[in-house]
Amino acid sequence: MTTEDSTVERLRRDAEAHGVDVEFVARGQAHTLEEAAANIGVEPRRIVKTLVAKARLTQTTKEHSFLLALIPGDRQVDWAKLRRLAGMKKVSMTAPEEAVEATGYRPGTITPFGSEATDGTRWPIYADESISGRIAMGAGADGLSLFVDSAELFAAYDVIVDDITKSR
Repeated sequence: MTTEDSTVERLRRDAEAHGVDVEFVARGQAHTLEEAAANIGVEPRRIVKTLVAKARLTQTTKEHSFLLALIPGDRQVDWAKLRRLAGMKKVSMTAPEEAVEATGYRPGTITPFGSEATDGTRWPIYADESISGRIAMGAGADGLSLFVDSAELFAAYDVIVDDITKSR
């Protein structure tokens, strides 16, 4: 079994354990979010990006945790809004290797399903309030997307939903 096969299987098992139905679709290669959306026949706002952020309780501490932010493809995270909602003094995007450490997925394939650190730690998940209905997300492997009902995902994973974005 390849590494990509094992990450997709981890995702599938986790979704099943949480009672969430996911549908995998071959997306093919895409160099932009707009290209990915066209490949699977959805509007860019229907692709939900899973961002991994590093969160610190104080501005100067070296100690940190991670959190996941789910945002529509046509929007940007508003770091100030996310920071306030998470109750942190500093929240910022992770480096690619930190995202892998936090979730086990490479950037571009990250999803909340099965995202956990090597020690099994799961991070809190925050989602923008504009996300609704059937959405597409990363599916743990290059060239693959998944479709899921956002309400089902949010309920099963105790996602905190609020206004965390701004227009691009």
